Amino acid sequence: MSLPVAVDAMGGDRAPGEIVAGARQAADELGIDVVLVGPPTEVGDTGGLDVIPASEVIAMDEDPAHGVRRKKDSSLVRAAEAVRDGRAIAMVSAGNTGATMASALLRMGRLKGVIRPAIATPIPNLVSHPTVLLDAGANSECTAAMLVQFAQMGAAYAAARYGVVDPSVALLSIGEESSKGTPLVKETHEALERASGLRFVGNVEGRDLLHAAADVVVTDGFTGNVALKTLEGALKFFMGAILGTFGVDDATKQAGDVLLPHLLPIAETFDPDTVGGAVLLGVDGVCVISHGSSSAKAIVSAVRVAHDVATGGLVSRLAKAVSES
Repeated sequence: MSLPVAVDAMGGDRAPGEIVAGARQAADELGIDVVLVGPPTEVGDTGGLDVIPASEVIAMDEDPAHGVRRKKDSSLVRAAEAVRDGRAIAMVSAGNTGATMASALLRMGRLKGVIRPAIATPIPNLVSHPTVLLDAGANSECTAAMLVQFAQMGAAYAAARYGVVDPSVALLSIGEESSKGTPLVKETHEALERASGLRFVGNVEGRDLLHAAADVVVTDGFTGNVALKTLEGALKFFMGAILGTFGVDDATKQAGDVLLPHLLPIAETFDPDTVGGAVLLGVDGVCVISHGSSSAKAIVSAVRVAHDVATGGLVSRLAKAVSES
């Protein structure tokens, strides 16, 4: 019997109901072994899924480091320990992002040579496989050496997750020219040009993120998180505005009947619940971070990603990419 994916049943705004429902659905529909982590009396109907008991919960607004150190019997800490101890193949949480990262880092440890772990988020597009954006929020302040390492780990992730051969890597900036950007961006541009084993294609701008301009785009965690949230907000607004016009009158209703079958697949592609969450790269184990408002559908997607990258040998690929730098 294969190792299960450990799902933090208490993480997220809609826990435990939607989280447990998603875990059950993943087990039933995908055939992936799943174990829930949380207080057995609070997780509800598990549908036969095993539960790793945890008596504490780290709140969404709780200080991450303090919460992890103080609440050693929290669902997040126990999920990370299950991966560390070989009782689970990966962990998934929609809870406090900082606490999820801290739990994974403190319990699993970081891979040898990794300066800082980074959050890798897939940015969907209509051209090919998603673009991997990192860092998407783990490190608000970075050095050029960190960004080069993010590029190496991002390329390894793109290869492991999407089967990309020789992934292209770009640097997020305010212009394509190497002379543009902050001192950090300029220094990183030069470092990426010198880095061996990377196919660096230069700078890209924020408008390029949805156009598959590169397989991997690197930036600091502050900029990456702002870019990601801006994209999510803009896509949600425009899809809502477009769909909201249908049904205004008979003419728009008729137009909607024709266009909706074509628009809904596009909306599905860019739906955060379909993406499956972000992967924390650089820790010695697989940790998938789903968004705080995750539905059951989002948890199914996250479990699928966690299982796929764990069984695909992501951690060993990352270790090799960093060691060869």
